[in-house]
Amino acid sequence: MTEHENPRRHVCGYRDRYADLPVAEFTGEGDPGKLPEAGSVAWRLSAEPYDAAEGAFAALFARFLEQVDTSAVRAIVVGGWENPYEVGSEVAIGPLVDNAGRFPGLRALFVAALQSEECEISWIQQSDVTPLLKAFPRLERLEVRGGTELEFTAVRHDALRILRFESGGLPADVVRAVGQCDLPALEELDLWLGVENYGGNTAVADLDAIMSGERFPALRHLGVQDSEIQDEIAAAVASAPVVARLETLSLSMGTLTDLGAEALLSGQPLTHLRELDLHHHFLTDPMIKRIQDALPGVQVDLSEQEDEEDEWRYVAVDE
Repeated sequence: MTEHENPRRHVCGYRDRYADLPVAEFTGEGDPGKLPEAGSVAWRLSAEPYDAAEGAFAALFARFLEQVDTSAVRAIVVGGWENPYEVGSEVAIGPLVDNAGRFPGLRALFVAALQSEECEISWIQQSDVTPLLKAFPRLERLEVRGGTELEFTAVRHDALRILRFESGGLPADVVRAVGQCDLPALEELDLWLGVENYGGNTAVADLDAIMSGERFPALRHLGVQDSEIQDEIAAAVASAPVVARLETLSLSMGTLTDLGAEALLSGQPLTHLRELDLHHHFLTDPMIKRIQDALPGVQVDLSEQEDEEDEWRYVAVDE
């Protein structure tokens, strides 16, 4: 996989590109004079997740403040911090929030861009990420990986265009809080709900405010994915007011069966969509053909067909 592919399909490490910028790994070593221009790259800040000593990320961040013109930084990718499978992300979020005034140009931020060999997605210990939106009122893109101990409270944010939670188990409290946010500029929202085994306890009713779309007037992409209740979600989407103004919709990565697809096709028209992403599904061949025939002008991703007769139906990303 290259990171030029659609990141909605993968757990990307963002070591090559992020937010349309090349990624530069900051180590704090070597000649500071040879660092790229601060605004020309997305800066990756990451302590070794297994061997780093306590305070390693804070020390790395302090060197970053010393060596880089942070007033010009546009994007940051936070990789690991010391022991992310035991220590919460507050050790990385805290320094960013405390020094927010030194990053007036920051527009994109990814927290915990870790891949499975570094830390499994459901082992990542998160924390309250709400302070990032409060500290950076001009942030346009916030993405967070991992749902364990994740907290989020409803906020108003006038600049945010992209909000993304990647998780093997997203807490219902987080989902409800997202729906209660006032995000007038939000264009893209992705939620990987995951499974109950890893804390994914979201019910369809928890999505009601999101499905109404009232607080997201600019929304053009919605992803409610990676769920073991994907059929129920599809049924809710079939009558959700927000769908009428979407350009792209993703119900991928979950346990979607013919039951959910039937509800989707029987609901409101989807012919206005540019893309419908259903990849990783448990649909039968006849249902696949029905979807293709019903949406001839829509780019429909029906790849990764799993065995519909398999009694153990699984999501694409859980542990």
